[in-house]
Amino acid sequence: MTKIRFACIDSEAPPLFDLSQDGGKTRTGFEPEVAQLVADELGLELEWVVLPWDDMIPAVQRGDAEGVWCGQGIIPSRQEQVNFTRPYTVFNESVLVRAGDPARSAEALSGYKVAAIAGSANMRLAETFPGAELVPFGASDDVFGDMIQAVRDGTVDAMVDDDVVTIPLGDEPEFDIAFTAETRNPWGVGVSKDRQDLLALIDGAIERVIADGRLETVWQKWMPGLPYPEQPLRDGRPS
Repeated sequence: MTKIRFACIDSEAPPLFDLSQDGGKTRTGFEPEVAQLVADELGLELEWVVLPWDDMIPAVQRGDAEGVWCGQGIIPSRQEQVNFTRPYTVFNESVLVRAGDPARSAEALSGYKVAAIAGSANMRLAETFPGAELVPFGASDDVFGDMIQAVRDGTVDAMVDDDVVTIPLGDEPEFDIAFTAETRNPWGVGVSKDRQDLLALIDGAIERVIADGRLETVWQKWMPGLPYPEQPLRDGRPS
């Protein structure tokens, strides 16, 4: 194997990743840079396979990519489909509303239309909001952008996503952050269940770039305002 292919969407979701200028061949942001660290550690060329959100895991199952490296919270519904490496990051989750909306708690979202990616850790959190009407999003080349637009134009009243991408939106004049839930969700790389050898290779490379501080350096470059989750990453499990 001379190259490693990771599946992801091509979307504007800084600081996780930026919309590419070449159809996904060259990608920038926290996730692409950490993925590059791991590819370099393995001595392999990194290639991105750009797909709609809902086709990323099936692509790995088909063998069209070696792994899904794209905001994959390690949750049971995904673990049924792929095996996950140790976490390379840990995030909380935030709720975004339009500017001036008074909601500041889960209970205040009763009767609200709340968007989240179908089958995600974010949707799992949204399911705990009493009285909320859940609006699942998926099957799109830019599901994150679709949800933002839905909040903006009033199709939905709120959206749930990870704090790393949602909190920056709260600084924009048209949005507010209703609240952030301290969920401490671990993210990993999803690998086909019949590729235990590949899982071990990627897992070992992630462990090494965490241990020697290279991953933390990338974190501080892209996300200096978020505390680095050193202990759970070194332990290889969420806190």
